[in-house]
Amino acid sequence: MRIGIDLGGTKISAIALYPDGRERARARRPTPRGDYAGTLAAIAGLVSDIEAETGRQGSVGLGMPGAISTKTGRVKNANSTWLNGKPLDRDLARELQRPVRVENDANCFALSEASDGAAAGLASVFGVILGTGVGGGLVIAGRILHGRDAIAGEWGHNPLPWPKDEERPGTNCYCKKFGCIETWLSGPGLARDAGAPDGKSVVEMAGAGDTRSSAALTRYTDRLARALATVINVFDPHAIVLGGGLSEIAALYEEVPDLLPRYVFSDRADTPVLPPRHGDDSGVRGAAWLWGSDEADEGLP
Repeated sequence: MRIGIDLGGTKISAIALYPDGRERARARRPTPRGDYAGTLAAIAGLVSDIEAETGRQGSVGLGMPGAISTKTGRVKNANSTWLNGKPLDRDLARELQRPVRVENDANCFALSEASDGAAAGLASVFGVILGTGVGGGLVIAGRILHGRDAIAGEWGHNPLPWPKDEERPGTNCYCKKFGCIETWLSGPGLARDAGAPDGKSVVEMAGAGDTRSSAALTRYTDRLARALATVINVFDPHAIVLGGGLSEIAALYEEVPDLLPRYVFSDRADTPVLPPRHGDDSGVRGAAWLWGSDEADEGLP
């Protein structure tokens, strides 16, 4: 049995999977915001709940909004700031009395969709998060590509490519740069462009005939195509899977593929852009799949 944990800013979700990917159990608790010790205890409580319900011990994988630094062995870049600087993987292993695999939540999303999701069976996958922030994960032959410094897939903090005059210099980003892809393609970025309260409202208003919202969605689609074209030029994945709240915009799957040939450096640009098969469950399922069926998993509980 594989247990996956998705550590979010407001809630912590847990799922248990059979070896074939079928769901066995699930549980949820609120995130103790700002409380590191409380967060560890909540995760341990969820694992205990799952194992009490199933009567079995499982491996544990955790997805979080950040990464384990290859330099310090501690959390970096987490917007759940109380995690930053903490040895989360080691502390959880001690709390649960077993090895724990901790991974960036976008990587977990990509792994889920590559394992038994929309891109199952494909050799390479780029998983995209379009939500409050913009992130990504790369999976090759069923394995997450981390890179030397554990930042592979962080496309959201590159500048928007081929900017138009009205897009320069761009909005300041929390990473202390400006014009980042995240500032344009996140939910708040779309809302700002349309003068709407949030990204969901832009879609609803455009559907109701609001011209400013419709124009903002047209710009958004073109910006997404430009940003994905640079990923294709560098990585050339066999598929791109979109996740996060904005992945529910149906038009993206029709319009972005048609725009890609304008920007991809090739005589063809037919990379599939796919919706996620597992929706909001992809992150927590990917955390469970951090323990795969390979030699590294010998001794799996």
